[in-house]
Amino acid sequence: MGIYRSEIADLRKNIGENIGQKIIIKESPGKRSKPQEKIATIENVYNSYFRVKFEEANRVGSYNYTDLFTRSVEVSMYNGETYEPLVQPQLEVKKTRAQEATLIENS
Repeated sequence: MGIYRSEIADLRKNIGENIGQKIIIKESPGKRSKPQEKIATIENVYNSYFRVKFEEANRVGSYNYTDLFTRSVEVSMYNGETYEPLVQPQLEVKKTRAQEATLIENS
């Protein structure tokens, strides 16, 4: 199954309600590279992406909502004490015939 528009709309709304909030963005630059974490502040939300301002350098970046669903980018929001992962809907994974057979056997 794919990502539904309603899921993106819910995520956009959640991020939009937290404009000005501190977040940690964790992104993987490649297979062999170590994931990088950056502290940023949510600046604005748009239809297909949101913009953040990074603390370490006076620069901005933007991320697609679909990047969050595909887990190529992870966002943790600051709740006043700690950073908690942004909750995302779980995408259904298409089952293979072998997995379906195992489920039927175990039922």
